[in-house]
Amino acid sequence: MARGARLLLVLALLAALLAVVLQLYRLRKPKLWTVEELSVYNGTDEGLPILLGILGSVFDVTKGRSHYGPGGGYRHFSGRDASRAFVSGNFTGDGLTDSLQGLSSSEVNSIVDWRKFYYERYIFAGKLIGRYYDSQGNPIKYLKGVEVKAKRGAQLLEKQKSEEAKIPSCNSKWSQQEGGEVWCDSGYPRLVRRPGDIALTGQVSQRCACFQEDELNKPGLVAYEGCDHLSKSCKVN
Repeated sequence: MARGARLLLVLALLAALLAVVLQLYRLRKPKLWTVEELSVYNGTDEGLPILLGILGSVFDVTKGRSHYGPGGGYRHFSGRDASRAFVSGNFTGDGLTDSLQGLSSSEVNSIVDWRKFYYERYIFAGKLIGRYYDSQGNPIKYLKGVEVKAKRGAQLLEKQKSEEAKIPSCNSKWSQQEGGEVWCDSGYPRLVRRPGDIALTGQVSQRCACFQEDELNKPGLVAYEGCDHLSKSCKVN
């Protein structure tokens, strides 16, 4: 083979190799989506994949078409980033938004857990330009704030679980015929405020826990209405 022909062959092989490298790079580099582009992939066109966004990360959920396609229970999430609705359950109007303003650290942590779920179960399809990523695909300050708040929520939740584990919870049951009942195998049922609730959820709630007789005078314990002081079982509404 002449030198010129060999040179052309080498150049052709190099060009082919370069094309493969560029294609691999394109596949590896996350696609950047605009809100308008993402809205097309909402499941109404069966010839297109179904995509959704959560915290600015876009996922291909086509394999779950029965859930994310028209008529599916999760169809509201398709073709948009409706991060807030993952914890609010509001699938109408302003509820279908990626804004997390006003949510508690516990709720934000739940949304981050949902994002983890999609990374584990579905195909990552890129990033959505807007609230969480800039036009170059770099995380915006808002996303960093969300990550910090979620981490704080996870820490508070673990602390709450640890504190509650020190005092056993009541057993409970409910039936339409008999209503509700709480009881303790050891100790006496009392309502007690859950530690860390304000920081976690922005609200105060109580749980039923079992206390020994010498603990019943502790401040903050609330007896069930109509239940004897030393009853191990109480009816509840």
